[in-house]
Amino acid sequence: MLQAIHLGRTVVAGCSNVGQSIIKSRPFGTNPKAKLRRVLVVSKLTRLEFEKTRDQSLSDEKLEDKIRGRGSDYDAMKYYHHLHKDVETEVVQSFRKQGIEVKVANRLTINNDFLRWADMVVPIGGDGTFLLAAGRASPFILDKGRRIPVVGFNSDPRRSEGRLMLPKYYSTNVDEAVTRILDGNFNWMQRSRIRITLVGNNTSERPLPIDLHEYNVSPVEHEDILPFEESKSSEYKSSNRILPHLALNEVFIGEMLSARVSHLHLRIDNSDVTTKTKSSGLCVSTGTGSTSWLTSMNRLSASSVRDLIEIIKRHSRTGVLDGIDPEVISDEYNRNLVFPTDDPRLCYSIREQICVGVWPNPKGLESRGYAKQITVKSRCIDASLVIDGSIAYNFNDGAKALLEVYPEDALLTIDMN
Repeated sequence: MLQAIHLGRTVVAGCSNVGQSIIKSRPFGTNPKAKLRRVLVVSKLTRLEFEKTRDQSLSDEKLEDKIRGRGSDYDAMKYYHHLHKDVETEVVQSFRKQGIEVKVANRLTINNDFLRWADMVVPIGGDGTFLLAAGRASPFILDKGRRIPVVGFNSDPRRSEGRLMLPKYYSTNVDEAVTRILDGNFNWMQRSRIRITLVGNNTSERPLPIDLHEYNVSPVEHEDILPFEESKSSEYKSSNRILPHLALNEVFIGEMLSARVSHLHLRIDNSDVTTKTKSSGLCVSTGTGSTSWLTSMNRLSASSVRDLIEIIKRHSRTGVLDGIDPEVISDEYNRNLVFPTDDPRLCYSIREQICVGVWPNPKGLESRGYAKQITVKSRCIDASLVIDGSIAYNFNDGAKALLEVYPEDALLTIDMN
């Protein structure tokens, strides 16, 4: 057996069984004695790769002709493809230089064996790639009590905000980021996630997920990628089914056809009151997702504030509102929509609610608010429950779901700010 000591980490070669036993007993995480040995890099599926996947029979030349023929910018696709891959290559090489074993997967190839093998998952791309990796790294898929840290690199910091990734500085200073990770020079960070339980007798069969990113792509065998694994606990043996995917950003429930009204029955926390709603769908967000869709659908523009100020002035006939800057008001309002990433509460928002006769809100329920748990029952025709804009489950008339936050479900990541 060959043994080498590198930067305080023992690298064992020549005996895979020994290596596996070490990793099993000392996984990387919040344990200060744990060491990082295995990294799974989750690669962004670039637009060019996506186009190749849609029609694998085409040669590169014919694919280029097809893309140019419909007026798309093939040169830009190729440029950004190489831009992402260059960052990916640098991250992989940086970890390997430090003696870390690295495997690479993407949206089409990631599976449970990869995840159980890894000490840390490193998505490279944007927030969408981070959400993919975080969604796959579910505690229902891993060994009991184990959580894999997810730490991302933004591969296009000029165009992508990458709020879930490491700061943009590390996109061009990869070696420094890897050194800090290996030296423990960071703070651990928890991000709350939403657990979804399908409730009732109609959940006796395993719900079938749909990967929306592959909806129009060649079929991919998902038995190993999107499992539904039952727990040995009595909680799973009842008529309820806990979905294996946790939502890091949000859960959206509504009709798949956007022009169709979504009929949903909502119950907030332990209230005895169930409210019937008609809307464009329901969005239930975490603190992490509060900077995303939740803010987009509730944001108040400066022009709206300006109109309100003028209306109030006409009715008050005083100069008390003179000098108020509408942009300052709108900015403060929009900032208040955001709440901490480790907050155990859920924030629900009913999109474009139809409120005939009970304007602006139905009795007993505001169109936006906080809750510890939310029960949703569907009265829809062709609806889905969508997790982080990626994984969808059918959620039609009679389906019922309970949305909650549990501390043990939180995503483990790091903060280098």
